[in-house]
Amino acid sequence: MAEEADAGAAFVLQSRGKWWHAAFHLTTAIVGPTILTLPYAFRGLGWALGLLCLTSMGLVTFYAYFLMSLVLDHCEKSGRRHIRFRELAADVLGSGWMFYFVVFIQTAINTGISIGAILLARECLLIMYSSLSPNGSLKLYHFIAMVTLVMILLSQFPSFHSLRHINLVSLLLSIGYTFLVVGACINAPASKEAPRRDYSLEPFESSRIFSATSISIIAAIYGNGILPEIQVGLSSTLAPPATGKMLKGLIMCYIVIFLTFYSAAVSGYWVFGNKSNANILKSLMPDEGPSLATVVFVLLQLFAIGLVSVFPSCKKSADVNKGVFSTRNLIPRIVLRSLYVIVCGFFAAMLPFFGDINGVVGAIGFIPLDFVLPMLLYNRSHKPTRSSAAYWINNSIIVVFTCVGIVGAFSSVRKLVGDAAEFKLFSSDVVD
Repeated sequence: MAEEADAGAAFVLQSRGKWWHAAFHLTTAIVGPTILTLPYAFRGLGWALGLLCLTSMGLVTFYAYFLMSLVLDHCEKSGRRHIRFRELAADVLGSGWMFYFVVFIQTAINTGISIGAILLARECLLIMYSSLSPNGSLKLYHFIAMVTLVMILLSQFPSFHSLRHINLVSLLLSIGYTFLVVGACINAPASKEAPRRDYSLEPFESSRIFSATSISIIAAIYGNGILPEIQVGLSSTLAPPATGKMLKGLIMCYIVIFLTFYSAAVSGYWVFGNKSNANILKSLMPDEGPSLATVVFVLLQLFAIGLVSVFPSCKKSADVNKGVFSTRNLIPRIVLRSLYVIVCGFFAAMLPFFGDINGVVGAIGFIPLDFVLPMLLYNRSHKPTRSSAAYWINNSIIVVFTCVGIVGAFSSVRKLVGDAAEFKLFSSDVVD
């Protein structure tokens, strides 16, 4: 395992980044076109609960990511540098099964992100195609195949550090399309087909399921399944990552989160209310639709997000004794990453439910990984006393979000199964 870890650090997770590179990576990992589902999440929660969940989950994840950074720093100072989430969890918790549990969770998260990116990119291509050829013959799976092919080509970047400039552009794109969408939402009430504003929730039984799914969607939107990989990419020659560069990166990332999450959620739900679509771009379609610039910005950032999610899933095939572009390392990288993206594309075509998949990934993946595990790792590594505030805050968060995760997993899977039952595999008629 040591050789594999060294290979991963040498090729994929090169430790040459600055704090602003961490901010770029964090922002791309968290702030993406999934924010376009926030009005849909509010549709299941209403104004008060929606804003409460959005704010509380933001505070909890910032705290959790900072704790995770402290744990990584603590282990590194003890001579145990971890470049993967699963190895960190197994080391700190001292349990072999924990390694495989985190492998499953992180794989599910990154696969879900890749599938979601493909689905939303497909929506963007479909919007562009519909405006150019309203009666065109291309089907849903054709667009998914196009996106998959592009992602296969882009996934061949050799290292995480090599994405820093792409992720800077991704950060700017996220701000750009968010404000374009906000502008479109503000302008929507003036259109001839402006929807009547109705903020009432679903009937009681449906509302409970939808509310739990909505909470899972918000958890997925805040989720980041690759924080150790981002931190290990920072150069250790300057300030300690936890107290210096990583914290600065988190602050910059959450400034972008504040600007984008709240503006998209509030403007979209304010206009469309309980008619909000799982993709707010589709809610804007009955009129003249979103601007072409918005769609292009979203599409470009989706490719960056897809790239980020590929690296943690395909980084253990390298031989550190060979060059990064040697035949020994190049061919396995091309084959493994291509197969991974193809599998994600296949499932995206088979079950194209963007909102539902977001909810499932949030409940099964992000809630345990980002809302529970960091607090558990901190308590085990730093051992705060029972009388300390950190001990009780961490344990309270663990209990609350464990319950939220269980309920959210049940409701999200139930909704996905229900929608899938009404859907013909590989059809173009998607159930919302």
